[in-house]
This record gives sequence, C-alpha cells and structure tokens, in this order.
Amino acid sequence: MRVLLIKMSSMGDVFHTFPALSDALQAMPNIKVDWVVEKTFAEIPKWHPAVDKVYPIELREWRKSLFKGETRRQVRAFFEEINQTSYDLILDAQGLYKSVWVGRRIQGAISGFDLKSAREPLASLFYQRKFSVEKSQHAILRLRLLFAQALGYELPQGQPIYYGLQTELWNRPEALPWSSENYLVCLHGTTWATKYWPEENWYQLLRKAVESGLKVVLPWGNDEEKLRSLRLKADLSDKDVWVPERMLTLNEMAALLKNANAVVSVDTGLSHVAAALDVPLLVLYRVTDPELVGADGPKVARLVSPLASQYIKNFSGDQERLSLQNIGVPEVEKWLEDV
Repeated sequence: MRVLLIKMSSMGDVFHTFPALSDALQAMPNIKVDWVVEKTFAEIPKWHPAVDKVYPIELREWRKSLFKGETRRQVRAFFEEINQTSYDLILDAQGLYKSVWVGRRIQGAISGFDLKSAREPLASLFYQRKFSVEKSQHAILRLRLLFAQALGYELPQGQPIYYGLQTELWNRPEALPWSSENYLVCLHGTTWATKYWPEENWYQLLRKAVESGLKVVLPWGNDEEKLRSLRLKADLSDKDVWVPERMLTLNEMAALLKNANAVVSVDTGLSHVAAALDVPLLVLYRVTDPELVGADGPKVARLVSPLASQYIKNFSGDQERLSLQNIGVPEVEKWLEDV
C-alpha cells in the first residue's frame, strides 16, 4: 500500500507523526509512505523506515509571491511530480487550510480529521473521508488514532510511544572534542523571551555538571544563541564545555543528541528531536503547556511552572518570578542525579 502524507510543519508536528508511522508499519509491513513536508525539515522524514520518498515543499516562500511567474512555475512542477504516482490513501494529518490547499492539487480522494477534530474545522469540508479524534488528547495520540482509522487497523490499548527511527548507525559527531566521555547537551535557545531559562541558572547547572564529571555541549542555531553559549562557557574550561564553531546541521544535531548521556532543554523544536531518540530528556516549561503538544516519550521528564498554561509572551507584575517556580536549578540537578 502506498500512502501520501501531508504534514508540513512545525518540527514538533513532524516528530509527533513518527509513532503513528511505527504503528502503521507494524500493522502493515509492506506500507510505503511518501511525505509532503516543508523544505526546512526535509532531512527528517527519511529517518523512519516506513518513508519512501520526501517531497520538500516551500509553501512559506510561495505564499510571499504566489502570483509571480517563477513561483507559479515552481508550484506547477511540484504537483506534476507528485501526480505521477497513484496513491491508495492521501492523508492530510495537519487539518489546516494550508494543508487543504496542498491536498486539493493532488489527484485522488483526501482523508483527514472531521469538523470537530480538525485544528481549523472548515478544512474538513474538503475531505472525502473524515475521522473523529478527540481534541483534548496529546497530538501524538491524536495522530496515532487518525492513522489507525484511515488505514483500518486497531490501535493496541496502552501501547507506549515508539518512534521507531533508524538511528543504529548514528555515531558521535566527529567534531565532538571527546572520544568517549559522557556529556550533557543544554538546549537554551527558543523563540519567545518568556520561554528562556535565566542564564544564571544555566551557569549554575553547567558548573554542577562539570563538577560531577560530565562534559557539556552548548549548541546554537543563530548568532544570538552562539553569543549566549559563549557567555555561559566563559569561566569554564575548554576541556569541559564545547561550543561548536559553526552551526551544526540537523543530522549532526540529531547524532549529538542521540549519543548524549542526558539533555536539558527549554520548550523548543529540538526537544522533540531528543524525545524521539530515546535519550534521557528534561524539558522546562515556563510559560507553555506540554499536555497537548509537549515533547513526549519513554525517557522524557518535564518540569512545569504554575504559569505554564498561560502562554505568556510579555511578563507583567509578578509573572516573571512565578514563571520560574518548580523549574529551578535544584530541581534540574535532582533529575540529573537520578539519570
């Protein structure tokens, strides 16, 4: 059976899909899945053995210049390539107007969430087959249930999350300065200023980790994050803390996380990568709620502040202080001791 999956972004959404693919592969060993995904994440789907072909889409760029001739040529060529293949199932696992825009340009009936289940309900009007999945569940379970209904197999009750990625040959990155020592990865970069963990907290944690015999890696994804990494490392030895000279590729970052002794992260896309790689992971949720879309997996732990459910982008009053309750350095150190 050949399936076309539409699940374009974000990084968390992409990783939330892997357990559903693992379920499908277990139930249907001969299944082949082609995946439409944003070009930014095009490396990721092939990590799963069920995925055959990846169609990297540049929808974010196209929307900026949809009426320009060159953009229209790119769009036409993209869908002409997809439509060379006949699919047994076209599954829109995103449930958004933008994913419907993609699906309607592909030959064949589209399946997806029903009116009460889709993130943007009216998107369901364009599906030929629709499935009900309760919205109050974590995104991983929602996708597992959607796949099971669309492909016609029973989802085993109580079955744990299994990402099923092909990581057996992912060795420690060659750039890593240590050949065998255990190391901690600290993911401090994120999108909202209110989701940051204070630099002083990171610094205290780094000193504790180094004193306990761990090496520490401080990766970065932009100039601001690089400067923060260098500040955190400033008073620590090069032999104990490594800040990469260049930004690591996604594949390099995945190998770095896979081979770590532990990972401590704020709420960021890379936390979902670590969750899928069976590495001990602690995620700090300061102003975002992990219950529906947080990083999840067999080795994932969470520290959640009292304000996590409020999605605060700008602090006022006493919110900044309250947002750090339950996610202090002692709580993180305790978790590290138990790993």
